[in-house]
Amino acid sequence: MLKSTSKQLSLYSILYDKIPDDHLLKSIDKVVDFSFINELLEGSYSKHFGRPAKEPEMMAKLLILQYLYNLSDVKIIEEASLNLAYMWFIGVNPDEDLPDASLLAKFRTQRLKDTNVDNIITEVVHQCIENGLIKGTGLTIDATHAKANTIKLVPERIMKHLAKKILKKVKQEAVEIPPEINTTIPDYKGIVDHKEAKEMMKTFLENMMTEVENNVDISTMPETSDAIVQAKEVLNDEKFIIQKGLRSLVDKDARVGYKSKTDSFYGYKVEFTMIPEERIITAIETCDGAYVDGNKFGELYSRSKECGINIKEAYGDKAYFRKPILDILKAENVEPIIPVSASVYKIDESKFSYNKDSDQWFCIMGNHTIAKKHGKSSWGQEILKYKFDKVMCKDCPNRVECAGKKASVKRLDVGINTADYYEHNQRAKTPEFKEKYKKRASHEWKNGEMKRFHGLDRARGYGLKSMSLQAKLTALAVNLKRIAALVSFFSNIHSEFRKIMSIKQL
Repeated sequence: MLKSTSKQLSLYSILYDKIPDDHLLKSIDKVVDFSFINELLEGSYSKHFGRPAKEPEMMAKLLILQYLYNLSDVKIIEEASLNLAYMWFIGVNPDEDLPDASLLAKFRTQRLKDTNVDNIITEVVHQCIENGLIKGTGLTIDATHAKANTIKLVPERIMKHLAKKILKKVKQEAVEIPPEINTTIPDYKGIVDHKEAKEMMKTFLENMMTEVENNVDISTMPETSDAIVQAKEVLNDEKFIIQKGLRSLVDKDARVGYKSKTDSFYGYKVEFTMIPEERIITAIETCDGAYVDGNKFGELYSRSKECGINIKEAYGDKAYFRKPILDILKAENVEPIIPVSASVYKIDESKFSYNKDSDQWFCIMGNHTIAKKHGKSSWGQEILKYKFDKVMCKDCPNRVECAGKKASVKRLDVGINTADYYEHNQRAKTPEFKEKYKKRASHEWKNGEMKRFHGLDRARGYGLKSMSLQAKLTALAVNLKRIAALVSFFSNIHSEFRKIMSIKQL
């Protein structure tokens, strides 16, 4: 049950006057009003029944402090009971008791959901825009990785753990393991051939599950039944044996991803959009490590617009040079400041150029295409087949090198969107584009800040839900730090301006 009480009316609250006006938390309070959190989370509490609950706004602020200063649940309660600035920020009096650390964990896992944190981020950014603190019109997007809070295991070891778990549950629920069940788990480490070891463990596990089902009544053994169901789900996943799927029973959502062709990691990917001018995060999503950058762009863009930003330019690296993303930006009349990806656009511009008005390709020898038709590539992709002038190709000294010995005329096969990509690539070569693209560097700084100072380089808990909440609370914390810096910056400017004006008046 929620309660409504007045805050900081105690005799001891006069101690809060000792907190300087330029303190980080006071700077945040000048721009952001967190009272909306009570209404946002009202539905997760009973209005009339149960013991009085701790105010959602206060609990949310404790989480904000925890992520601002990278503290544990126990440590933030300990610090908040001693630090006057923390007490003032969360809205309690110095003589009041703070909630137990276990309540903070309960609030985070049961009351606070992904969508709630999304709404908090959106509202905070919206308030800053309304107050004139944010005026940027750009939107950058990028993804960074976070390591799982566990190690990845080979399939053989996972199958060994699954087998041991089933045998343990059988012994607990049946008191004694029937002799028909083989309890001797093979030593896979003694087998040099990795494939052979995996196949041996898989065969053993499958046979053992069959023996359990045939010799005990698992309908009366719920834990054993659950363990068998889990093992079957793992074995039925085609990606498991080839080591592309589950790699840990502790964190079942983490996956292997790649930072480069040779550099891999095990964990999650965190993708977020940000206003580059003020370096404020507008939306954030978390996926497993195998996530392909840009798949969540539509959702991130929509949530960024909800903040009230007038988006005019979108920045991203080559991974975001994809048709679905470019189509969204085109429909929204947003300029894409994204370099062309060589894997998408494969035209050698040192040999061919394109005229959009006549829809013709030109070669370096001056020949041009005279016909075009739709077709399909050898792998079934829709393409356009351009045919050059046969007469000009015949007399061209580069015909054999260009078209081949047997061909009498050059045919240029291009993707269905190549013409649009060509135009984009021409813009990407201009000094204006290159100058604008420098803004994207601010995204790398934000990645580093969240990882180095707020622990986003590694998951605190286990599972996608936990990692997602961690990422979003981290984004909220770094946003509030940045807001405080902007408040301080503009405050100093106004102070200097007043000094100049006073001098002029003298």
